[in-house]
Formats: sequence, C-alpha cells, structure tokens
Amino acid sequence: MKPRKIPLRMCVGCREMKEKRELIRVVRSPEGEVSLDPIGKKPGRGAYVCRDAACLKRAIRQKQLERQLDVSLSEAVAAALSAEMDRLSAEEAHG
Repeated sequence: MKPRKIPLRMCVGCREMKEKRELIRVVRSPEGEVSLDPIGKKPGRGAYVCRDAACLKRAIRQKQLERQLDVSLSEAVAAALSAEMDRLSAEEAHG
C-alpha cells in the first residue's frame, strides 16, 4: 500500500513549506470578508500562515496577505485576525 501524500502549503509570513494541518488558513469570502479558517473548509480564496502570531503579524506587515487574497486589509481587520490567532493559540495551549 502506497503511503498517503501529505499536502504541503507555504506560510505567507515566514515563507516556509509546512504540512497543511500545521497551518491556519486565512480566507477571503466571496463577499470580501477576511477571517481565520481553522478548519480549512470555508469557501473563498485562501492563504496559509503558521499557528504563530509573529508569522501572522509579519504577513500583515509585509502585505503578503493582501497580495495573496487580492484584498486590502484595514487596521481593524488586521487587529481582529491577530486577536483571533491569539485566542486560537490560547485554546490549543490549554487543550
């Protein structure tokens, strides 16, 4: 039996290739709303970042998310993404 191929994606923050399940998808919905998609099933254009607030902040600062999602991020949206990432990291830390 052939081993299953593990899907790899590139983090838009640190530009490293990692396993898809290690990353969090940031998605722009068809309505233009940008949000984190921890399950990875939301419809829309997606980009991947490490489960690390520093990578998300770098991706926002270097405008990589804007480029990948073809959208301009407001300060409020960027702050909401950072807050959501912090919340998800805290949840994972507590199990």
